[in-house]
Amino acid sequence: MSDQAPTFDPADFSNDPYVKRIEKPWGYELHWVAEDAPYIGKILHINSGARLSLQIHDEKQESWFIINGQAKVLWDNNKGELIETPLQPGQGYSTKIGQRHRLIGVTNCDIVEVSTPERGTTWRLEDDYSRPDETPEQRKKERNEN
Repeated sequence: MSDQAPTFDPADFSNDPYVKRIEKPWGYELHWVAEDAPYIGKILHINSGARLSLQIHDEKQESWFIINGQAKVLWDNNKGELIETPLQPGQGYSTKIGQRHRLIGVTNCDIVEVSTPERGTTWRLEDDYSRPDETPEQRKKERNEN
């Protein structure tokens, strides 16, 4: 055991559970990490046949892991060409800043998403629901956080 381990003030420690449900036109999100954390964790529930917007982020990176159902991602390969990849159980998939991507529910499905914090702009290049780009202000509006 180390005699040099740092000590911390437990005043900010919390043992409270957390979840926030956010309705989306394609399904819903369950945020399971509090908003003040330096990362975010979500469950994306995508309805069968529904598509998220074809989007790029200017500050956010995402990783996905499918936990049930079937889904695919339409995304840029390393030549900037859009390709379709079925999400395989037991495999993780990650995007980079500026990489176009769109998740698609083949069946009703649930995907774990972890990412850098939700900041910057999500540029919606195509959107089945005619939503504008998601700026920090638009994000608050869509989540009724005014």
